[in-house]
Amino acid sequence: MYLYNSLSHKKELFTPNSPDEVKMYTCGPTVYHYAHIGNLRTYIMEDVLEKALRYLGYNVKRVMNITDVGHLASDADTGEDKMLKGAKRENKSVMEIAKFYTDAFFADCDKLNIKRPDVVQPATGCIDEYIKIVSGLLDKGFAYVAGGNVYFDTSKLDKYYVFNDHDQEDLAVGVREGVEEDPNKRNKNDFVLWFTKSKFEDQALKWDSPWGVGYPGWHIECSGISMKYLGEHLDIHAGGIDNAFPHHTNEIAQSESYLGHKWCNYWFHVHHLNTDTGKMSKSKGEFLTVSLLESKGYDPMAYRLFCLQSHYRRNLVFSWENLDNAALAYQKLIAKIATLKDGGDVDGSALEKLKERFVGALNGDLNTSLAVTAVYDVLKAKCSDATKLAALKDFDRVLSLNLLSAAEKVRAQEMEEAAASADPEIDALVAARTAAKKEKNFAEADRIRDELKARGIEIIDTPQGAKWRRV
Repeated sequence: MYLYNSLSHKKELFTPNSPDEVKMYTCGPTVYHYAHIGNLRTYIMEDVLEKALRYLGYNVKRVMNITDVGHLASDADTGEDKMLKGAKRENKSVMEIAKFYTDAFFADCDKLNIKRPDVVQPATGCIDEYIKIVSGLLDKGFAYVAGGNVYFDTSKLDKYYVFNDHDQEDLAVGVREGVEEDPNKRNKNDFVLWFTKSKFEDQALKWDSPWGVGYPGWHIECSGISMKYLGEHLDIHAGGIDNAFPHHTNEIAQSESYLGHKWCNYWFHVHHLNTDTGKMSKSKGEFLTVSLLESKGYDPMAYRLFCLQSHYRRNLVFSWENLDNAALAYQKLIAKIATLKDGGDVDGSALEKLKERFVGALNGDLNTSLAVTAVYDVLKAKCSDATKLAALKDFDRVLSLNLLSAAEKVRAQEMEEAAASADPEIDALVAARTAAKKEKNFAEADRIRDELKARGIEIIDTPQGAKWRRV
């Protein structure tokens, strides 16, 4: 399997550290509000990656954090804690906010068939791990205390900007214009490992530490949680492209300085979901959620298909027209699958041939658009329906589009509608009309047709015979 590695800026053959287990870490949500569909695109593609690895025979252990403390309004370590902001907005405690929006996040994941990671760890549950890492960085000279806070010293690194070739002046203060410079920092690019009460007196969650009562910085949380559950060597770290700097850059800096060796081999970044006005974000008010899509009549699987039709390393443009196209494509796809007849023998050689293109799509940097095309190839293939159904079931282990279960619902609905419309008297009249036409008694056939029309019944002549429906 070849994956594009954001660290090397090229596609690389995926080779895990151990043949026994792939260690995968994915950044989780900051649970101060609902996840919008732009956030969820990243989780969909991470889900496909994990399922693809499992499909290809790897044993995967995936860990994800829940950020319930420490993520400030600015990535440059300034502004209000997002969790505290959410609590004030809804007049609830931070923990009430965290639980409500964590539950809401996983409810959205369930609707989108996103598998829950093997380990889900709230950031508030690993304070000891953060303190241990921060203490180690201080001991090794990679951190310093100033103004009551503990900072990572980026001047001690040979290279800080690992994902892009930034000039130091380009991102001197932070990643957004207008970010206030922190006078406690020795270097403009240093970042906070631990905040104390000296800076944020109103912070809701605080813990004892060697540097005073305070709370962890956002970046240290992922390093601590990853090391706790996956050890010192990580195979894949995934997240949205907007996290590459500063979050993932800072994770690498602190993790490798603490460990003394390379930490993660492959970085998997999912690009933005954009609207016609740019990147989707909560701050812009373009707050499209799964629940909103459902309220407008969209099946969440239509949005999942919409995401799968584009490569994860391309910005995807959202519009209602584009979503309508995906919804129609999904509806037609399921309708075609519903016509396949279950039963009979599966042709093993034909099945393997169908799988070749699908596996090739996964191995080619997780090309989900080609993987979806492989589904359509199955429907066009010259083989038994049983073989086609076996291939679709196999592919859906990765795509998770409910291909067979949705088709079964369509078949069940059609049978229910047929049963509801069954009427022996009308069936007899339709049969009599058919017989009259066969005997070339067209006057009688027309009379029966007109009688049925007067009763609100329309006759439809098809190659398979006459059918009827109420109008």
